[in-house]
Amino acid sequence: MSIWRVLLSILLPPLAVLDKGCGSIVIVTILTICGWVPGVIAALIILNNPNK
Repeated sequence: MSIWRVLLSILLPPLAVLDKGCGSIVIVTILTICGWVPGVIAALIILNNPNK
């Protein structure tokens, strides 16, 4: 995970997970709408997942 991806996930969480699939984008977008912090946490967890 690069520093640019981390910064993007902090500033705009849905854009950071664009290449991870539609489900990830939807989940992160919903969490970002509910609150910025849950969206950032979800984006960082999805980006840190080594399986995808």
